[in-house]
Amino acid sequence: MPLRWGYTLSSEEHPPGALVAAAVNAEQADFDFCSISDHFHPWIEAQGHSPFAWAVLGAIAARTETIELMTGVTCPTVRLHPAIVAQAAATTALLSEGRFSLGLGSGEALNEHILGHRWPPPETRLAMLEEATEVIRRLWSGETVDHRGTFYVVENARLFDVPDRPVPIVMSGFGKRSAQLAGRIGDGFFGHQTTTELTDAYRSVGGHGPRYAQIDVCLGPDRAACRRTVHETWPNGALPGQLAQELPTWTQFEQAAQLVSEDAAAADVPCGPDVDAVVRLARDYVRAGYDHLYLHQIGPDQDALLDAWRSDLGAGLRGLESDLVATG
Repeated sequence: MPLRWGYTLSSEEHPPGALVAAAVNAEQADFDFCSISDHFHPWIEAQGHSPFAWAVLGAIAARTETIELMTGVTCPTVRLHPAIVAQAAATTALLSEGRFSLGLGSGEALNEHILGHRWPPPETRLAMLEEATEVIRRLWSGETVDHRGTFYVVENARLFDVPDRPVPIVMSGFGKRSAQLAGRIGDGFFGHQTTTELTDAYRSVGGHGPRYAQIDVCLGPDRAACRRTVHETWPNGALPGQLAQELPTWTQFEQAAQLVSEDAAAADVPCGPDVDAVVRLARDYVRAGYDHLYLHQIGPDQDALLDAWRSDLGAGLRGLESDLVATG
């Protein structure tokens, strides 16, 4: 599978109209796909936004023609019932004429607790995700579905508008068990490490679909200013372990982020004008087995990434094809 390059639509950082415009710009710049985050809240108030991703996707589908689209990722277990996700994904696939893939994950308390449900432990969340995926796929058949499972009930439900081919499901995994779940029931995998631990786990149970990873960057002429932007806008990226899955409010994320220094926030984020740093980091992901990489430009200056991509960055990244061949 050839390397493919994507553009992150960060719904935490940008209003809906700007996200639509960014997708149009990404298509014009010859990115292969866009991934949009599907959250109810930003992680911290400085990010400032939280539009409804599915409405944005509909507008993007109407304004673009070739670029592939996906959610990165939707949690179909608590805030959104899997039957509703199935309908939303089917509609988006039709509007985009088959350019849509559904990214699924087990979610975060920040977004999923809002209806008053208890936030379940990790093993329960994975079981809910597995059952939700079953419900979604059954509804895409276009048949009437009755389902009474451990977590979900669906009665006399039929989707009358479904795509000719099922929407690919790409599953997120931040640990070995979730990576193996993606390998068992998903059509692709979202990971986050520059080692092969998660891609190996995904493949160990038969996973053979595309493997996605996001690369955070903050490109611009002034490295010091870019580092400040990362620290002010994206300190949550440096929070460790399960913390991001468990904190229920953006105010608590802000309290935790006070412990994150600028050096820590920017430690793994290429900042400033050095596009070679982005290529080096991307090479690490490619060598770890990822073949679909998408760039998240932190902060308001999205043009800096697009300009770099059109200049040297795009050619440098597409030149990593030989590294992918070497990984098999």
